[in-house]
Amino acid sequence: MKLKEINKLTKDQLHKNLEKFKKDLFNLRFRKINGQLTNPSKFRETKKTIARISTLINKK
Repeated sequence: MKLKEINKLTKDQLHKNLEKFKKDLFNLRFRKINGQLTNPSKFRETKKTIARISTLINKK
């Protein structure tokens, strides 16, 4: 998710997206352990998106 897209969201939407990305990260960890992870960059991208959303939640 791009920063411009994240800035347009309301606080409730940010919380929902944060939970969604945390679940995605949890699933990516399991795929990594099992060797089923096809795109390792997705792991890093998801962590950065979680950080961006958390920062904006604290800001608002």
